[in-house]
Amino acid sequence: MRVHPAPCNIISAAAVLGRQKKLCRLPHVFSKVLELPFSAEADVAVEEDADGFRFAAATDEFWGAVRAHAIEIHPGVMKVVVRDGGGGGGGGGGGYELGEGIDMNRWRFRLPPCTRPALATAAYADGELVVIVPKRAEFE
Repeated sequence: MRVHPAPCNIISAAAVLGRQKKLCRLPHVFSKVLELPFSAEADVAVEEDADGFRFAAATDEFWGAVRAHAIEIHPGVMKVVVRDGGGGGGGGGGGYELGEGIDMNRWRFRLPPCTRPALATAAYADGELVVIVPKRAEFE
């Protein structure tokens, strides 16, 4: 039986054991994303005009007052989430909270760079949730 001596340093150990594979592809991170509290397969109507985007989805749940919140996840990366604004007490309502973690089965839409997520609005009327994300004016 032949025994190979162990390498003295880490660099030569990596050469003997094989090189580590580099990450082939990074996950896509978009700078602006809209996330709705529906499953990824939900039927959401998306309309675009010169003023902005309009997202409408029918829902069986009763939503009182709803609000769209723009959350800066990382510098330059913003996510718009819709929360139930009718929650009692402090803390700013129920619906989606930052401590809930990542839910991979949410309906998401990549917003183009011309949108202004900080000015997004949400409303619930007649069994339909409507979210409007305005665009920047051309002269800005």
